Amino acid sequence: MVSFPYRTKAILVEQPLYTFYAAVIPAEVLLTVAFSDAMQAKIKNDGIGYTVEATQRIIQSKRLEQIAKYIDREDAAFPNAIILAANFRSDGLIEDDEPSLTDTEEQNPADATAAPPPLSRRWVLTEDGCGGFDLVIPSEAKLAAIIDGQHRLFAFAAADRAERLQMNLLCSVFIDLPKPYQAQLFATINSTQKPVDKSLTYELFGYNIEEEQPEYWSPDKLSVFLSRKLGTDPASPLRGRILIAPKKDKALEQLGAATDWRVSTAVVVEGIMKLFSSNPKRDTQFMLTPSRNTRRVLLDGPRDRSPLRAPYIETNDNLIYTLVFNYLAACDEVYWSKASNKSFIMRTVGVQALFDVLRRVFAPAVLEKRNLKKEFFAEHLSRAAHIDFAGESFKNASGSGRSFIRRALEEAIGPIT
Repeated sequence: MVSFPYRTKAILVEQPLYTFYAAVIPAEVLLTVAFSDAMQAKIKNDGIGYTVEATQRIIQSKRLEQIAKYIDREDAAFPNAIILAANFRSDGLIEDDEPSLTDTEEQNPADATAAPPPLSRRWVLTEDGCGGFDLVIPSEAKLAAIIDGQHRLFAFAAADRAERLQMNLLCSVFIDLPKPYQAQLFATINSTQKPVDKSLTYELFGYNIEEEQPEYWSPDKLSVFLSRKLGTDPASPLRGRILIAPKKDKALEQLGAATDWRVSTAVVVEGIMKLFSSNPKRDTQFMLTPSRNTRRVLLDGPRDRSPLRAPYIETNDNLIYTLVFNYLAACDEVYWSKASNKSFIMRTVGVQALFDVLRRVFAPAVLEKRNLKKEFFAEHLSRAAHIDFAGESFKNASGSGRSFIRRALEEAIGPIT
């Protein structure tokens, strides 16, 4: 049986587009914590061994059987890495330390009471002082999406030799990698190494390799598009400040001590996406079933109370971008441009808190008042301009730190008039 938290060593690998970690993880651990959109393993009722279940498509049983037979051989070897997106949940969102908000909190953010932060389920990497890293998998929660290698891994559940579950497997672990980048990585790997049916990529990830018309964009695809635009728009306050890197990568946290600051793509993508979707995976599946549909099909889908849901369904992406752009420009004017290099308002938790405030406080009021101007946001944000986010009380750089910053902002800003 696997015991958690599970710890192993890892090596940082920096490449032009991505940063990831190479780690060795036993098959048994991976079967417990990993999943794909097609398959996942579940431990048997007697606690011995695993079963493999299909979710979105039929399991390639013959392929699993062939690999399982190879696993049972004396000369079994798997030198190629299994590629994982850690801290990625099955609902399409990235796991963070911020607890889900209740309807009461959404409706009355100023009245939300403080609650103790939940135990973190996030995979964490810390420097070991010897040039490497310690990787900690805190629980059995399925928070490792398999980008490549799903049949290779799940064949271990079908192998006859139980001791093979202890076999070490090489893994390339990406932290907080948004799903569109997972799809891009999968398509790149398979298109450069061997021919792959484009429909397979589409079925596994919900993305076409070719360009799609905007009205067919799923919530996460639109969020990535808008994030890229924010990162390159010459007038954007986030131009050059959005990195494809982990949300809580230590190097990113240390940037607060430099003359400038940056934030990860995952933070911005999630901040935007939650404005119009509370469950992006559900929305994507609805848009693809039984065939590809535009966003308007979501009018007949599950109810979603996200504040910018209507503009998203109507493909009013310009409104969404303008609202986010002007809000962030106001944040830059009121907070970022005047903050010291130690301020947490420029760190991961601070930017997350600002996106929370946009979703919970501003977005509903903005649509009601039909005012998207930067001056409107700045007027209300300035009510919290006196807060020193570099103070001792904001040094808890975790999910509770994010909540603390959010509540401080909401209390100071008050109702939108």
